[in-house]
Amino acid sequence: MVDGINSLQSSAEGVTELSFLPMTVADLDSVLAIESVSHIHPWTKGNFSDSLAAGHWAYCVRPQLSDAIEGSYLDPEILWAYCILFPAVDELHLLNITVSPKLRRLGIGVKMMNVIEGVAAQQNIPRIILEVRPSNESALKLYQRLGYEQIGVRKNYYLVDAASGLREDALVLAKSIKLEV
Repeated sequence: MVDGINSLQSSAEGVTELSFLPMTVADLDSVLAIESVSHIHPWTKGNFSDSLAAGHWAYCVRPQLSDAIEGSYLDPEILWAYCILFPAVDELHLLNITVSPKLRRLGIGVKMMNVIEGVAAQQNIPRIILEVRPSNESALKLYQRLGYEQIGVRKNYYLVDAASGLREDALVLAKSIKLEV
């Protein structure tokens, strides 16, 4: 896990600063509550547990303690979002990034991507890659707006319907990260 992702210092209107805390097994019920309503074919508890066991960089995103309002969405016990990153030698693979449906379109995804890019730069990782469903238009637009470009297609990557076996391609996107020399 990367040290140094403690919080995001940014001031988008209407959104508090965010804390990135290492995901633990104790977080998985909250993660699964968001995952299950966010994806056509959500990750399972086993998928998340395997990522944690494999040492992937997994983070839960919550409001900062300084902005806490207990019982509201500014309660630091409320999970806002999460991400799973797989570091390789020369690229950082974004495996999962999800914002709670009730908190979308508030700039949280942009803030998270900015932090992820900052981590890549800090760790001297020159590129971030990710897969996205072509049908996930809002995510695709966000990535394109942030400078990610399509570098490939993974045929029949995502399961759409288990009963019929229907699958959807994945668009593979990448962005080069400017590293300090």
